Amino acid sequence: MILHGFWRSSAAWRVRIVMGLKGLDRTDRTYRLRAGEQRSPDYLALNPQGLVPSLEVGGATLTQSLAICEYLDELYPEPPLLPADPIERAHVRAFSQAVACDIHPLQNLRVLRMLGQRGLDEDAASDWAREVIETGIEACSRLIAGRGGPYCFGDRITLADICLIPQLGNARRFGARIDFPRIEAVEAACNVLPAFAAALPARQPDAE
Repeated sequence: MILHGFWRSSAAWRVRIVMGLKGLDRTDRTYRLRAGEQRSPDYLALNPQGLVPSLEVGGATLTQSLAICEYLDELYPEPPLLPADPIERAHVRAFSQAVACDIHPLQNLRVLRMLGQRGLDEDAASDWAREVIETGIEACSRLIAGRGGPYCFGDRITLADICLIPQLGNARRFGARIDFPRIEAVEAACNVLPAFAAALPARQPDAE
């Protein structure tokens, strides 16, 4: 499998965690997003959105991190990333989408660049990102308030944890407040796991 990504991309980070949890080998192909390498003709032929990650597997190219993660979970079901109970599975998906669809897109490089093109200076754009992240993480903390176990939804890692941890990395980059006890406890529990440690941006071959 070939994973196309960027060391600091939280979306690619999610896929790295999943591949680590499931013991899957990968070849990395990396792109300097600030230099626009993801918009090259060759990459756009692979992923017309010009976004990372993309995963080449079995002659197909998959895009969108949550779709990739669920594909890998279906193909390699151990350990499972979604609960067996349909209600709990929906809760995990809702939490994951709150991060991947509501928080992350509003603070990614493409959006911040667009804000700059429309006259918002770098400090104001960072303030925008920080507010988006803080509001979103606070809401996420309420979604899992009162739940037991070390992880977002109990005693097993789920897609929710896989989405949360990279977003906390983004939060620190923008100086966002994330000191919510339940969130901090989940992060501490995840960070000791080898798959999470190996997926850290600083450990990637293209890290700057």
